[in-house]
Amino acid sequence: MNQQVVQLMEYIRTKTDFVPKVALVLGSGLGNFADHIQVECEISYSELDGFPVSTVPGHAGKFIFGYLGDVPIVCMKGRVHYYEGYTIDQVVLPARLMHAMGAEILFLTNAAGGIKHTYHAGSLALITDHISCFVPNPLIGPNDPDEGVRFPDMSHVYDKELQKIIRKTASDLSIDLDEGVYCQLTGPSFESPAEIRFLRTIGADLVGMSTVVEAITAVHMGMRVCGISLVSNLAAGISPVALSHEEVQESGDAAAPMFTKLVKESIVQF
Repeated sequence: MNQQVVQLMEYIRTKTDFVPKVALVLGSGLGNFADHIQVECEISYSELDGFPVSTVPGHAGKFIFGYLGDVPIVCMKGRVHYYEGYTIDQVVLPARLMHAMGAEILFLTNAAGGIKHTYHAGSLALITDHISCFVPNPLIGPNDPDEGVRFPDMSHVYDKELQKIIRKTASDLSIDLDEGVYCQLTGPSFESPAEIRFLRTIGADLVGMSTVVEAITAVHMGMRVCGISLVSNLAAGISPVALSHEEVQESGDAAAPMFTKLVKESIVQF
């Protein structure tokens, strides 16, 4: 196991012996999700020596341990991004740490730009596959055989059974749930119209600045992965207005109740 993960786990175990089943990464639109958790313990990222801290507005920085129904969960309130200046190893450190805590499932959420013609600002889309574009692979470097194989298969990154649960939950709650292929770019600039045309050509429906490297890391470690994107804005060349982070936050806030309900009720059935 990664030595830094070992050291961080030693500290965490001085605070709690909680063992989660599900690890949830909160993106824009789920900032208040923790209000629905029966909280057992909270640990701020700033307490963890060498742990990256988010610098993005709207992203808090702490792990929340507790229950959704009977399901033990660790919730990552605020993620870090490659564009903040962190290395890819630092960006995926939280995923490695939550796996070490005992989590078997990684549930990824994010705000994304919508490329697919059926999307609008506020759409929810189940991630069915991904594309990594210009972002370093998090598995570059020496491979730890205790964590996973050197060349992990990525044929089915997003777990089919978990997708079925999320789709059924959305149907039962009468929530419109689209789906699509998510592409991660580096950011922090939004994409140009030409880049969006390129992404559409290669099969991307959603575009953002997170998620893929975390998913790759989780699959390498043997975790089951699922994900939902909130379409916070239509991508460049599609949107009639200039893109801004404020628009992302506003769309997230507007869709938050529906997004929260879908994620909560899905996890209860995992």
